[in-house]
Amino acid sequence: MRNLVATLALAALASPAAAYVASNGLIVKPQGADDFMVPYHGLSGAPDFWCAAGDYAIVHLHVSPGSRIYRTTGHRHAGQGIGFSLSPEGAQKSGIFVTGSPDKGVSATLAQTLCPSLQDKIEP
Repeated sequence: MRNLVATLALAALASPAAAYVASNGLIVKPQGADDFMVPYHGLSGAPDFWCAAGDYAIVHLHVSPGSRIYRTTGHRHAGQGIGFSLSPEGAQKSGIFVTGSPDKGVSATLAQTLCPSLQDKIEP
């Protein structure tokens, strides 16, 4: 019994931090205190990745809606995910069209509004 408890404790310590499933079904994996990755998952465009990043930042990390999120990976090839950060260090172009942005970041609220579940609730 003691060996089983020790094995389970070691397994819990060795496993990666829990992933978050965003409202659009994409998975977000923490990569450190301010960094996270949205791995590739089927046919997904830049707005899908930003949706997951914004949802993760607001719902899971509890950042304020105006907090900036930065893309940290450059041009994405088919089958690759996108890295994000709450820090502007190493920020890349967002990959989405944003007017009036003071930097390469996107507000967490703007990113989250790219989620299809929220778009369906916006009245025309």
